[in-house]
Amino acid sequence: MSETRILHVDDESDIREIVDMSLAFNPDFRVRACSTGAEAIATAAEWSPYLILLDVMMPGMDGPTTLTQLRKNPKTAEIPVVFMTARAQAREVDRFISLGAQGVISKPFDPMTLASQVQNHLQALKRI
Repeated sequence: MSETRILHVDDESDIREIVDMSLAFNPDFRVRACSTGAEAIATAAEWSPYLILLDVMMPGMDGPTTLTQLRKNPKTAEIPVVFMTARAQAREVDRFISLGAQGVISKPFDPMTLASQVQNHLQALKRI
């Protein structure tokens, strides 16, 4: 079995805890959590996750700004990002994809199916 490193970024501690428990349904996932965009940028450069789950609306540095900063660093530029947001209407999803996101997971999400949603995004990456 191979370990899949996933970095989850959300300013709300309860969401981080639910995502951590939800992704634990897949024993191949190893998850680290961050509460800010700045922390995510530093952790991604040091830990080299395979995928980043990134909240859109955060104080300070929001998700799109965090993604822009990740793309500027050669160590993090190629890490796929999936936004997690309540703003998941077609227009917003198209904008997030145009910013370089791999996809979007809508909030509220079902904790029982989150691991399979993430797995679907990972499988899509393997086809690219």
